[in-house]
Amino acid sequence: MSTANWPWKFFCCGWPPENLFCGQPFPTDEDINDMIRIASIKFRPVGKHYDFNAQDFEFAAGDRVVVETDRGRALGTVVLPPRDVSEQDAPSDLKSVLRLATDEDLALAQANSTKEDEAYRVCQQRIQERRMEMKLVKAEYLFDGSKIIFYFTADGRIDFRELVKDLAHHFHTRIEMRQIGVRDEAKLIGGIGVCGRELCCCSFLTEFSPVSVRMAKEQGLALNPNKISGQCGRLLCCLGYEFETYCALKKGMPKTGRRVVFQGQEVDVVDQNVLTRKLTLRLSDGRTVEAAPEEIDRATETAGASPAAKPALKKEPPAAKGGGRPRRPSPKAEGKPVPPRPQPAAETPPAEAPPATIDEAAPPAAKKRSRSRRRPRRNK
Repeated sequence: MSTANWPWKFFCCGWPPENLFCGQPFPTDEDINDMIRIASIKFRPVGKHYDFNAQDFEFAAGDRVVVETDRGRALGTVVLPPRDVSEQDAPSDLKSVLRLATDEDLALAQANSTKEDEAYRVCQQRIQERRMEMKLVKAEYLFDGSKIIFYFTADGRIDFRELVKDLAHHFHTRIEMRQIGVRDEAKLIGGIGVCGRELCCCSFLTEFSPVSVRMAKEQGLALNPNKISGQCGRLLCCLGYEFETYCALKKGMPKTGRRVVFQGQEVDVVDQNVLTRKLTLRLSDGRTVEAAPEEIDRATETAGASPAAKPALKKEPPAAKGGGRPRRPSPKAEGKPVPPRPQPAAETPPAEAPPATIDEAAPPAAKKRSRSRRRPRRNK
């Protein structure tokens, strides 16, 4: 087997050969030829990362490149340098890197950025003239200048067909109106959070994760919307950063209000410190002490009184349907011998009745009335 075309990473595991590929099957020439060089590229400072086919280009993180996208050519920044990936693991609709960005490409991108401010002002003026209930967020030129994308927010659907015609007549290019959410608006505009730092979505957060009120409850935060909401009006993204840590630290700790046994006496759990894993217990004489969860007798933990104080109740059979008295358990279920079932007595045929006389005969049966509705008679 030829090893002339092997990438350098195939020799990084050392020798002897059983250490190569970390226990994976020994690659063949066909497997090596099926590898694709993929690089991760972003188009905004804190934008989402996309994978592109790097082909034979060599570049490092931070370099500017021109790539082919579904919307046309775009100028992006390299996040991760090229890496070898098999064709099976590569995305199906993989686009390619066209070239490294030149000085002309960077100058064209700077010119487009300057024209975006003018496009924003013109569109904002047209919106005010038409009194449209929408908020313009940003205007973006494509790299080749073939289209202008206007990002806006609105409570419902907006009919902007006349606005698009007016803008297309003014700029002589294609116009796209794209409605976004409040989180994307905060990401495009930026700002300062309640913590005094730059918004996470503008500094390092590339994708939004779902956030729920349960995350605030687990961390013991006040459920005040003004304190747990961000600039966008939604729950703070940072609520999910330590949620898993709090859930892991709370394992094995009784909840507040539970009654447990500590050093042979029943005590109430008044408070719990999750970070230090300490419990505040209230003794029977009113004093409070701190203890670790390991010092609590877990077998006797209850929601109210101790199980030792509760009398053992005999399990009652299920009640009968309809709310009546409960059924009595059968002797067979209690292990008692079942008495023999009594046999029914032999029935004697009834004596033949004497024939009825004419006076005793029953009157003739009345004619049965039809239940069908009578049709109304039509007037001639």
